[in-house]
Formats: sequence, structure tokens, C-alpha cells
Amino acid sequence: MVKPSLSQVFAMAGVMTLAAGAGIASADPDLSPAFNTTCTYSQVVSALNVEFPIAAAQLNASPTAQAALRGFLDSSPDQRRQIADELESKPGAQPYAQQFGGYVVQIATTCNNY
Repeated sequence: MVKPSLSQVFAMAGVMTLAAGAGIASADPDLSPAFNTTCTYSQVVSALNVEFPIAAAQLNASPTAQAALRGFLDSSPDQRRQIADELESKPGAQPYAQQFGGYVVQIATTCNNY
């Protein structure tokens, strides 16, 4: 089995954190806001800067996470579901997903305001 690098795990977790839904590790999480968002990268980053500045600083410090978020937002809803499934299947990603999961629903539901 190929293990993802820490930067890949962080990037994937960053994508899920910033553009998906809370509770990746919880039972039956509702990730539909992330899968169906119409927000642009700029809107997501603007919302993150206002609502969660510490998470925004982490994103801004990681070109890998920025690229992953752009890729996620450029993907179709079905592709976003596949990305979420990949992240959920990687045990190394769980701590990152759990750490940041609380930001996600709020960003996915408010980013259209930015």
C-alpha cells in the first residue's frame, strides 16, 4: 500500500476542511454543501479569512493546500465526492480532517456572501 506524503494528506484534508462539510470522522456526515457549492476559490478564501483567520493563515502558508483547494473547487460534484472518499479511506488523514472539520459547514454555507 502506498502511503500519502504529509503534504498530500494535509492538502487533501485542507480541501475537505475548506470546501466540504464537518464531521468526516462522524457517522453519516452531510458533505453536500461542499459537493454542491458554487463558490469560487476567491469566495472560499475570503470567507475563511473573515470567519477562521487561523485556518486561513495555514492555507495561505501552503501552496500545496491552495492548489488542492483550487482543484477541488474546479471539480464536479461527483469528483468532489470521490476526493472525500479518498480522504476518508486514508487513516493518516483522519487527524487532520477531525481537527479542521468544524470550519467546513460554515464556510460552505456562507462563502456565497463574499
